[in-house]
Amino acid sequence: MPDVKKAELIEGVVCLPSPVSHDGHGAPHADLITWLGVYNASTPGVQVSDNATVRLDGDNEPQPDALLRIIPQRGGQTRDEAGYIANAPEWVGEVAASSVSYDLYDKKEAYRRKGVREYLVWRVEDRAIDWFVLRGGNYERLKAGEDGIYRSEIFPGLWLDANALLDGDMRQVLDMLNAGLQSAEHAAFTVSLT
Repeated sequence: MPDVKKAELIEGVVCLPSPVSHDGHGAPHADLITWLGVYNASTPGVQVSDNATVRLDGDNEPQPDALLRIIPQRGGQTRDEAGYIANAPEWVGEVAASSVSYDLYDKKEAYRRKGVREYLVWRVEDRAIDWFVLRGGNYERLKAGEDGIYRSEIFPGLWLDANALLDGDMRQVLDMLNAGLQSAEHAAFTVSLT
C-alpha cells in the first residue's frame, strides 16, 4: 500500500480516511496545531504532536490530528516506544469533516477506554466544538465558562475561544490563550512540571 498516506487501526478495523480539503480539514488543522504549539512553547514539560501514530493497544493505533502530552519524565501517562507514543496521551484533538462518523463513536470509545483525559472534536461542517473530559471512566462534555471560554482541566492555561476558532479569528484565539498562559493556574502547573 505505498500510496496510502494515513491509515488508523480503530477497534480492530483499519480506517482509511477520505481525501482532505483545505477548507474542511487543512486550514482548521493548521489553526489547531498553531494554538497547541503556542501552549507547548510556553509550558516546559509538555509536547504537542501532529498526526503521530499512538499505540493504545493491539486493536487501536490511531493517528490523531493533534495531541498534547505531559512528557513521561515529568509524570505523564504515555511512554516512548521506538520513536512512537505508547499509552493514552492526556489530550487529543481531531478535526472532523469526513471522519466525524468514527471520531465521535469508535475512536472516542477507544480513547475513553484507554484513558485519554480530554478529547476535542472540531466538527468543521457543523461549525461546532465538542470537548470531552474523562470523569469516573466516562466522557462528559466540558462546559465553556460564562464568558464562552473553554478551559482545560488537565492543562491549566489552555484556554480556547471556540467562537473565534470557528470564525477563523486566530488573533483572538491566541489572545485568549495568552491570557490563560498568564494565569496563576498556568504558573503553578509549570512549577509542578519542573
